[in-house]
Amino acid sequence: MEEKAIKKLYYSIAEVSNITGLKPYVLRYWETEFSELKPAKNRAGNRIYKKSDIRIIFLIKRLLYQHKYTIEGAKQRLLKLKKDKDPKRQLSLSRLKRDDLIEEIHSELKAILDILNNNVGA
Repeated sequence: MEEKAIKKLYYSIAEVSNITGLKPYVLRYWETEFSELKPAKNRAGNRIYKKSDIRIIFLIKRLLYQHKYTIEGAKQRLLKLKKDKDPKRQLSLSRLKRDDLIEEIHSELKAILDILNNNVGA
């Protein structure tokens, strides 16, 4: 997703799903598990996410999918990060998106390398 797409004040669950690459049901489930993720709701009762919510989603995604934390472990890690006041450790949305993209590219390159290695022996 392009950086210019993240200029709005509020985002729908569908937009956040597109930005983060997660299904809406995953976002709704994480809401029940992680107290840090509390998107507001509009008058119609629809979730409206702010940039800070998206930042937390990217962090949770990284902890669960890349670092292989359990949900309980990710909760503890988020709590520790929340208490950490060091600005160097504060994660920005663009940094989280970049890290997520780098990890995705790395995984794809490994898959390509595996395919190439398998075809060399054939």
